[in-house]
Amino acid sequence: MSLFRATRHRVTLVASIATVAALLLSGCQTASPDGPGTAAQAADLPALTELTPIADPTAWEGPSTAIIGTPSLPAVAENPEQQFPVTVVSHDLTGDTEVTVTDASRVLALSITGTIAELVHAYGLAGTLVGRDVSTQLPGYEDLPVVTKQGHSIDAEGVIALEPTLILTDGSIGPTDVVLQLRDAGIQVGTVSRAKTPDQTYELAREVAAALGLADEYPDALIAQLDEAITAKEAEIATLLPEDQALRPRVAFLYIRGTAGVYYLFGEGSGIDFMIDALGAVDVAEEIGWVGEKPMTDEALVALNPDIILVMSKGLESAGGVDGLIAAQPSVALTNAGQHRRIIDVEDTLILAGGTRIPDVLDGLARAIYAPDSL
Repeated sequence: MSLFRATRHRVTLVASIATVAALLLSGCQTASPDGPGTAAQAADLPALTELTPIADPTAWEGPSTAIIGTPSLPAVAENPEQQFPVTVVSHDLTGDTEVTVTDASRVLALSITGTIAELVHAYGLAGTLVGRDVSTQLPGYEDLPVVTKQGHSIDAEGVIALEPTLILTDGSIGPTDVVLQLRDAGIQVGTVSRAKTPDQTYELAREVAAALGLADEYPDALIAQLDEAITAKEAEIATLLPEDQALRPRVAFLYIRGTAGVYYLFGEGSGIDFMIDALGAVDVAEEIGWVGEKPMTDEALVALNPDIILVMSKGLESAGGVDGLIAAQPSVALTNAGQHRRIIDVEDTLILAGGTRIPDVLDGLARAIYAPDSL
């Protein structure tokens, strides 16, 4: 069941939706200007199908930064027709609340990953955005006022000053009482789902479309387009995989903060599990039935012995880089990944973003894993 669903009557479509054209999801992307580890630009990278993969991705020496470009999916419409009023159910932490949206001409789409704003952009309504969170880096919208502090907290005064008519958030930034105060101040606020996987993204796409007063044809088209793009990217990645199953790299994702031994292993339901599977690699967390995000013990990490460790770029930076991480964490040093310094860092806001970025993140990770010499 949708957590943020339209309850107004939808007009029946009188014509079928045209087949979405095949998307050219090559690596020709532009790296995010504000993201960590983006000194190299993705614009000149060849398509995955043009790469020569390394012979043994389990034995490659040295770290890599996954280069992930700006959203590659085209908008499904340009200034589509919106119909108001629309009554939706906002799934707040305090319980479900009906919200009647009468105006979405000035929108703030706030999340820790920037996913919601990217969906507004994908519907051809980026021109309605009047501000952004620090994670939203849509091309041409870098000058929008930032209304979040350190990516997690909302500047209420800054929000009110922008006079938004609609705020969409997934609850990943707050505090919650600040969001509710904005509603009390007369601003329409809707809480949508947080997406980490394709299925969650498809649900979120419908929720955002409902709040924006869009007919079903728009999320239908976007979902079809994104699903096709993910399938196409997985097919490209398949051309890079070693034929010998024993050479498929064993991968772990660790959330790291500093050198004090704070690291979590991400498993089933985190979104990382989908990514690793789509990359054709072996998910070490899945092997032991690891669910969610939980602290990782030194002994367990050594026993799992990943060939590659994925980390967030800022997390790696906080640990003093690859050398600092390996020096501070003996368990990392004892794994194949540590011995080969095979640490791949990914921009923090993108690795778990979901949304329209999924094909782009897969593209960047595939290069770092199977063709690091191409970066």
